[in-house]
Amino acid sequence: MTKNVSVVIYVAVLIAVIVGVDVLFFRHRLWERLMANVGIVLVFGAFYLRFFGRG
Repeated sequence: MTKNVSVVIYVAVLIAVIVGVDVLFFRHRLWERLMANVGIVLVFGAFYLRFFGRG
C-alpha cells in the first residue's frame, strides 16, 4: 500500500514538472517542448527504476 502511494505521488510530481517546464520555458515552441518532455520522462523513469524498481 505504501508503494502505491509513493508511485502516485511520484507520477503527480512528474506531471507537475512537465507542466511547469512547458509553461515557463517552451510555451510556443512545439519541438523543443516535445524533446524536453521526453527527456524529463526518461530522467524520471531512470530514477523510478533506480529507487522503486525491483522492490
